[in-house]
Amino acid sequence: MSEWQEYKLEDIALINPAESIAKGLAAKKIAMECLKPFTKKVSGFSIEPFNGGTKFRNGDTIIARITPCLENGKTAYVDVLDSGEIGFGSTEYIVLREKADLSDKHYLYYFSISPEFRDVAILAMTGSSGRQRVEMDVVKNHTFLLPPLPEQRAIAEVLSNLDDKIDLLHRQNKTLEAMAETLFRQWFVEEAQDVWGEVSLSYFVDIKYGKDHKHLFDGNIPVYGSGGIMRFAETALYNKESVLIPRKGTLGNVFYINKPFWTVDTMFYTIMKQPHIAKFIYFFVKNLDLVSMNVGSAVPSMTTEVLNNLPLIKPPEEYLKKFENITDSIFEKIEHNNIQIHTLEKLRDTLLPKLMSGEVRVGA
Repeated sequence: MSEWQEYKLEDIALINPAESIAKGLAAKKIAMECLKPFTKKVSGFSIEPFNGGTKFRNGDTIIARITPCLENGKTAYVDVLDSGEIGFGSTEYIVLREKADLSDKHYLYYFSISPEFRDVAILAMTGSSGRQRVEMDVVKNHTFLLPPLPEQRAIAEVLSNLDDKIDLLHRQNKTLEAMAETLFRQWFVEEAQDVWGEVSLSYFVDIKYGKDHKHLFDGNIPVYGSGGIMRFAETALYNKESVLIPRKGTLGNVFYINKPFWTVDTMFYTIMKQPHIAKFIYFFVKNLDLVSMNVGSAVPSMTTEVLNNLPLIKPPEEYLKKFENITDSIFEKIEHNNIQIHTLEKLRDTLLPKLMSGEVRVGA
């Protein structure tokens, strides 16, 4: 590692580089909720009039600098803009941009999600409880060993290949689920029959609160919050088919799961009262505008009373059973992909600190 040299971060990366967007000009906005934990690609964007915020270009890395978003790994590589286009987002972003002949843009992204950067940034958080944010001078002056540019690119290529495979599997899963959802809408929305009648959601399911999970780590049981899988537990809260519905936070994120899981207390989970209904219930809830049913003020919230009283159709048993049988194979493929995703993520997360520290070398 004699060719690795010591630098300050501000010496090898542009930090919050200056950009300009005219006030009121429509531009792509990447909101904080579009950053998924430890996921390279942003999940989406909106077109909104610019009224302030952090600005960036394609190839930049955006990092949440506020608690708990930083601790949760909300960091992304921007690749949704056109050539020369400037986007914007939260004022709580740190932007990293490569410096020519010194740093590689993909390497900077992986550096920013490595312990080398995250541990320093988290320790550099100041402010009142619940509103802490990174002290920028500490980040700028953070000193670390940087490999030569060719090795940076080789490291980034190894990790990017893994992330590309993960992204492909996620996109396959979206396509598969869209197929099942199309069938749901055809059978139970477009072709629904008046004679089926109407019941409340509580007719089909019992709704239960999730539980806190601060003391359980390092297992294989996924722990769900409103943003998705947060970490992995040693034990399961429930081990049957269920639909997970946010109680607080991002109300629109509904999950179907058919394996042991744990869900935190910001989520509900459902216990099915009869067979052959789990996927029907999942798509019913998923197609609701839960955000409009918010009963909270500062934090978006949902209640069991609202959910229990949601009206829905009561299709004949043979329709429900046929729908369940057809969609079983689709969700089996999705679960197979999820297993591959988890394996690839573990490999990436194992390699990342080793590559960043020089314990494992590539392209040297």
